Amino acid sequence: MLALTPLLQPAALLKTLTLLKNSQRIVLFGHRGPDGDAIGSSLGWAAYLRSLGKTVTVVMPDMEPDFLRWMPNVQAVKHYSEEVERPEIRQAVAAADLLCCLDFCQLSRLGDTGLIQLLQHAKAPRMVIDHHLDPETENVDALISRPEASSTCELVFRLIHQLGGYGTMTRSGACCLYCGMMTDTGAFAYNSNDPEIFLIVSLLLKKHIDRERIYRNVFHSFSPNRLRFWGFLLSQRLQFLHGGRAAVLAYSAADMAAYKFRRGDAEGLVNEPLKVRGCRLSVSLREDTLQSLCIHVSLRSVDDIPCNIIAQEFFNGGGHRNASGGELHCTLQEAVKTAEEAIEKYRHCL
Repeated sequence: MLALTPLLQPAALLKTLTLLKNSQRIVLFGHRGPDGDAIGSSLGWAAYLRSLGKTVTVVMPDMEPDFLRWMPNVQAVKHYSEEVERPEIRQAVAAADLLCCLDFCQLSRLGDTGLIQLLQHAKAPRMVIDHHLDPETENVDALISRPEASSTCELVFRLIHQLGGYGTMTRSGACCLYCGMMTDTGAFAYNSNDPEIFLIVSLLLKKHIDRERIYRNVFHSFSPNRLRFWGFLLSQRLQFLHGGRAAVLAYSAADMAAYKFRRGDAEGLVNEPLKVRGCRLSVSLREDTLQSLCIHVSLRSVDDIPCNIIAQEFFNGGGHRNASGGELHCTLQEAVKTAEEAIEKYRHCL
């Protein structure tokens, strides 16, 4: 019978147990632009820690998208803002016995906010749980890094399971962890070939989560403007290259304003060109609505096309083999030229 492979070796497990035993006040952090995995892993880990009697504060650099605001206990998440003073966040960090960074392994993922300095000057030990490449190790007391994992939520589940917390896992905690696993794999359409992933799903289902409702909440909860926005972009802004094997989708702040763009309205858009037969690489370029000369880049691919390497070489980013991101500081037109150059260089992979 299939069983879960232990996440931690004995020495690492002992270090984690010791950190948790010696901590009462714990602060959790997710990355800028939090997605389902960042929110789900933070809320799932928070639920477990609270079951141990810990006082837990969950902090995000900015707001979660609309389609995640149904998640259990998301209303308790505190959002850091330099525009609106949040002394309770500074106080929580100053009083913390342990800081946990979930779904990011480099402080730069917190964005251009005071949170980076807040963590750098904090006295509490720091734990990182993440599945991205190239983790920073400086001032990290416990690093749980598995780039081969489907999601950080998978890692949090494995950690809770190994720590003996599955029996007391709540339905709400299980719901958050399932949501993060689902969103980071495109509803298990990619990065999910490990059979143990589905063992984890079966264990989460035993907590009586409603996976069909979770799917609807995430993927079927958008506004009419969002549907029209996608139709406009796919008909007017999408271009295919190299006989349809690659695609570039570039859209401006004006495009978004015309359709009353809200955070989360572009979620999953980069995957759409890959639904075309023969398309193997998709690059999405989105102009920042607040910061001039800033283009957010998303890349998706199939099979062995290395999105992470392309993102690192051309877009100041990185990520996973088939799903990566980055950022350019230039005009949208210049970003399109960069994307075309990247595709041309890697056309042999298409």
